[in-house]
Amino acid sequence: MRTWGGSAGAVGPLAALCSAQPRWEHIQYSNGQSRCLSRGGPLSDSSAACDQDMPPQGGFRPQPGCAGTEGPLDPDHLVHILAPSLTAEPPAPRPVPLRSGGAPASRGGPEDACSVPVSEIITVEETDSHGKDYSSGKWQKIEKPHAFTVHRVRRARRHRWKCAQVTFCCADEQLCHLWLQTLREQLEKLTSRPKHLLVFINPFGGKGQGKRIYERKVAPLFTLASITTEIIVTERANHAKESIYEMNIDKYDGIVCVGGDGMFSEVLHGLIGRTQRSAGVDPNQPRAALVPSPLRIGIIPAGSTDCVCYSTVGINDAETSALHIIVGDSLSMDVSSVHRNGALLRYSVSLLGYGFYGDIIKDSEKKRWMGLIRYDFSGLKTFLSHHCYEGTVSFLPAQHTVGSPRDSKPCRAGCFVCRQSRQQLEEEQKKALYGLESTEEVEEWKVVCGKFLAINATNMSCACPRSPRGLSPAAHLGDGSSDLILIRKCSRFNFLRFLVRHTNQHDQFDFAFVEVYRIKKFQFVSKHVEDDDADLSEQGKQRFGHICSHNPSCCCTVSNSSWNCDGEILNSSAIEVRVHCQLVRLFARGIEENPKQEFLS
Repeated sequence: MRTWGGSAGAVGPLAALCSAQPRWEHIQYSNGQSRCLSRGGPLSDSSAACDQDMPPQGGFRPQPGCAGTEGPLDPDHLVHILAPSLTAEPPAPRPVPLRSGGAPASRGGPEDACSVPVSEIITVEETDSHGKDYSSGKWQKIEKPHAFTVHRVRRARRHRWKCAQVTFCCADEQLCHLWLQTLREQLEKLTSRPKHLLVFINPFGGKGQGKRIYERKVAPLFTLASITTEIIVTERANHAKESIYEMNIDKYDGIVCVGGDGMFSEVLHGLIGRTQRSAGVDPNQPRAALVPSPLRIGIIPAGSTDCVCYSTVGINDAETSALHIIVGDSLSMDVSSVHRNGALLRYSVSLLGYGFYGDIIKDSEKKRWMGLIRYDFSGLKTFLSHHCYEGTVSFLPAQHTVGSPRDSKPCRAGCFVCRQSRQQLEEEQKKALYGLESTEEVEEWKVVCGKFLAINATNMSCACPRSPRGLSPAAHLGDGSSDLILIRKCSRFNFLRFLVRHTNQHDQFDFAFVEVYRIKKFQFVSKHVEDDDADLSEQGKQRFGHICSHNPSCCCTVSNSSWNCDGEILNSSAIEVRVHCQLVRLFARGIEENPKQEFLS
């Protein structure tokens, strides 16, 4: 076990802590594990990593660089030492006896430590705990023990976060209160953390477990972090959107939605619409510069797919998402606006799909009675129908981005591509603002015509448990662009090969019939003139269309499909789409690159 000891000179209110003589105190975990803390704390200038014969094994010590402090210490220095981290060691394999005279034997190095940033401490509270003092090689009772518990984030496998606790026991009441006061002061300085949240719960989404998930997994954590909430259980479609338009949302630090992607889309539309109304921006104008909302959105996954949560956090887990909200994480994300004939249809943050994915969502809406299996059934039916659609795609390439859809490096927390692309885009907007020639007017639009099985535009990877890499693995969350994927007419076998690659590590764009472009605007016009609603409904009544068994490579051309906009149907085939860079913010930080895992028993 590692501890630290010694004394140091100090001035001001920290003298009692800094000048205390070394004395080993008892630390107890909520699971019964014990650890040792020096009364001198992290301010000891003669701090040394050492071992104590104190079963069970384990201990705390300052982070490398904090030990060996010389000279007087002031409150700012204490803040400097406490703020970076609390450092804990994993349990040692066996007890190590003390040297004669009680001097501890040293073992190991700083690389065995586990660092916990103050930014990932949930809360600190005073607790009642009976500890034992180790002195002269024997266990002794501590008179009037005092303790405080640190609740903090612990990383587990596959981007999962857990709430863990460590309890510190100390015989000196003044010292205990000093630690409590200092840590609480540090937490108060974290102004990005929410204090009051508006929570929408969809009790019908997914398996209908939204309310139960929130009450059992999320509400206790919010209470622990002293976050107050106002809860609204939605009763109908667009209930959340209408509430955001009508309520005074300025008193909240963020909005949390408990449900699936549909629930998130409702909150998104309400928040963007409310922000544009307050700013006097007409969202029906395709060229309008939309104003970002100051409020962040938190997602507690309780739906069937939860694509947005999976693509921004790395896992669909209610506790993980709640902890990201509590620590005040912030992630800016692009939003695409979809217009037709000068009118706003919808906003999209994940998938905008025509053809294959549009047909699936349209057919599945008629089979809600089947439950979640309806997506598999409609997917198989649409695949067998093998319809293709003829039209023209016009798009404006995203010249401001520093990446491409074929990159091997995906978007991760602190993404360099998103930062650089944002800066480049801001420079282009400044040139247009000062009357210089607009980049969009200079750049040349590209035009692609033909017959397509599917046309997909993704603002993110669209990853989910079934497709861990998503539809576009290298798509970025906040680079101001969308990946436009065109799947041309091909045989069923080749199309099946393309679909299978969504579930493995192979390059899904490595086909002659697949084209992918990184764009910031695009338009689509079907070759056929749109019929009225009666004709469209007649097409929907066809079971499997014409399955051409005599010619497997045949692809039956149908007049029009529907657009799948984040799981909602857009019956208009002719649309105009524009990407708005980092228009909304989430309580997330992006998927962490190989996060360090902790396995404390």
